[in-house]
Amino acid sequence: MSYPPQPPPYGYPAYGAYGSQPDHPQATTILILGILSLVLCQLVGPFAWVMGKRALNEIDASGGAIGGRGNVNAGYICGIIATVLLILSLSVVVLVVVLGVLGVLEGSSSSSY
Repeated sequence: MSYPPQPPPYGYPAYGAYGSQPDHPQATTILILGILSLVLCQLVGPFAWVMGKRALNEIDASGGAIGGRGNVNAGYICGIIATVLLILSLSVVVLVVVLGVLGVLEGSSSSSY
């Protein structure tokens, strides 16, 4: 007959059957990159996105041996949001430049009368 494992005596840490798995080595890095991509520099958003996706795949493939999914997922989502904002802002800049160039060309051709 097999008995369930006993908890450790008082004063000892509960590792082993009751312990938690170690976090992914890049979990904190991905979270920091994701937050920085939203707050300071959207250029690091794609890095947080790619690194987060790779880390999530590694966590899923580990079968529960690697933790830190919450931090990685938060950084991953922040990276996606920052990348979308980066693409939108670059699109607006390109649109303004194109409209400015077309406006300058139209303005110079109409002033030649």
